[in-house]
Amino acid sequence: MSIDVWSDVVCPWCYIGKRRMETALGRFEHAAEVEVRWHSFQLDSSHPRGHREPVRDMLAKKMGAPPEQVKAMTRQVTELAAAEGLTYDLDNAVSVNTLDAHRLTHLADQHGLGDRMHERLLKAHLCDGEIVDDLDTLVRLGAEVGVPEDEAREVLEGTKFAGEVDADFAEARRIGVNGVPFFVLNGAYGVSGAQSAVTFLSALEKAHRSR
Repeated sequence: MSIDVWSDVVCPWCYIGKRRMETALGRFEHAAEVEVRWHSFQLDSSHPRGHREPVRDMLAKKMGAPPEQVKAMTRQVTELAAAEGLTYDLDNAVSVNTLDAHRLTHLADQHGLGDRMHERLLKAHLCDGEIVDDLDTLVRLGAEVGVPEDEAREVLEGTKFAGEVDADFAEARRIGVNGVPFFVLNGAYGVSGAQSAVTFLSALEKAHRSR
């Protein structure tokens, strides 16, 4: 079985969705047969490269909302994350362009480390206040999961894997992905959003029966 996941490393719902998927897989009788494949997606592909802005300010502008409303919204998602064992620190999260983070994930995937890299980048942005478009930060985060530092630096200083990222974006458009996380089970069953573990388990069981 396969699960293809479109996700962005700065997406709070993507980390929650990842944990709920993992919980469902932990309860799934045939989990050993499942291969999870991560695909790039950008919540805001128009975000200028090199531009960094506190997430709370970005959300206030995007939503046209007062700071109190933004704080209430981030507090709610932080509480939902906590229920999945995640400790968000959105007050210190910084909004960036995630192209390079996705390129690093593609490199990590070549080393069999795609899932670990995506996990580390999500935690870095959402929990640790790391700047996930900074070259040295990305090289260090890659090294933490096993990506060779010299290889990561060479990739990030150039344009390698940009084509693979674009291909992920194109496939997302082709199948109608408008938001993330988005999961495709066995190339046939779509699960949109950070659904509950119960809902995800039901989808897994249905996809397995229909093989």
